Amino acid sequence: MIRSEKVGPRTFRSLINKFGGASAALEALPDLARKGGRLLLKVATRAEAEKEIAAAARLGVRFIAMGEPDYPKTLQAIDTAPPLIAVRGSAEVLSRPCVAMVGSRNASAAGLTFAERLSRQLGEAGYVVASGLARGIDTRAHRATLETGTIVVLAGGHDRIYPSENEKLLLSIVEKGGAVVSEMPFGWEPRGRDFPRRNRIVSGLSYGVVVVEAARRSGSLITARFALEQGREVFAVPGSPLDPRAEGTNDLIRDGATLCAGLDHVTSVLEPLVAAGPLESAMEEPQQHARIEELWDELELPDIARPPVAHVTFEGGFYEEGAAAPQAEIRVIDLLGPSPVAIDDLVRQSGLSIRLVQTALLDLEIAGRLERHGGNAVSLVSGRENTTGS
Repeated sequence: MIRSEKVGPRTFRSLINKFGGASAALEALPDLARKGGRLLLKVATRAEAEKEIAAAARLGVRFIAMGEPDYPKTLQAIDTAPPLIAVRGSAEVLSRPCVAMVGSRNASAAGLTFAERLSRQLGEAGYVVASGLARGIDTRAHRATLETGTIVVLAGGHDRIYPSENEKLLLSIVEKGGAVVSEMPFGWEPRGRDFPRRNRIVSGLSYGVVVVEAARRSGSLITARFALEQGREVFAVPGSPLDPRAEGTNDLIRDGATLCAGLDHVTSVLEPLVAAGPLESAMEEPQQHARIEELWDELELPDIARPPVAHVTFEGGFYEEGAAAPQAEIRVIDLLGPSPVAIDDLVRQSGLSIRLVQTALLDLEIAGRLERHGGNAVSLVSGRENTTGS
């Protein structure tokens, strides 16, 4: 039934409650559509469902329905919980306390370093880290928690990984005992509006959401807003007021989010909640069901067009030594902001050689765009912040 046209989580639940089960609801769907003025409604067939189940099995994916023992209790507590999730990897991590970490795709080196460190510390403290496999902060959070447990939530089907360069990372997550979750059908290519839908699952799986870097009206702020709707905790990492990538997180702090500058700021808030047991649904009034759908429409993204490939060829985690210096300079600028960052961190986060990084920094310094600080740290000159990324 969930694969039938115009049947989403809210409609699914209403139909089950009205007709007492999926079989009766499926029989009633065509008549309901006609009464609503719709002459034809595509109802998924048994053959189509069996075809998807077979495709899932070939990829090692299994379906978990709401109410089954392995369905995450935190996710089940939200009013727009998917009736059916497709899970690849270990379902065990879905039962452990989870923290979501989200942030800019075009993250600074300082933001990437902080995300790695905090994710690793959360994993060592017993938390699973959930994110959306996006470039930037998401990717670093997943990598940092490969050994302790991480959850990927996809915007498309399990056979349509986005971005494609993270397919190897996804396989590593599965091999290391993490989990990959999707509510979308096999073959579904993610579109713009599918990412906000995914984000409400990222926050729904979690006791709290940590936003590391976010420009205003970014996808990370969508996740934070869903978290608030779902009664979850929101943590924001402060940043320089001169860096556009920190505008959203600084706004969150101003609006009441918990300032996060280290592990204790997260665990001190979440430990009592985890000890109290399963979360209850935060939304009880009917109009609040519609609120999340309004957010989807309000923050709808354009259909996905693949952004340009990284400025420098990337192979096996390191940029090719022969990359042109101007390309390396663009990559370094992407990672810089008004806040000082160690050159060693720039080398590590960029994947460039030390020679290319030093060359790029020298060019920027000659152009009057770079400021050097004590301790071998650098930053962009104030007022010339990063404008190359999206």
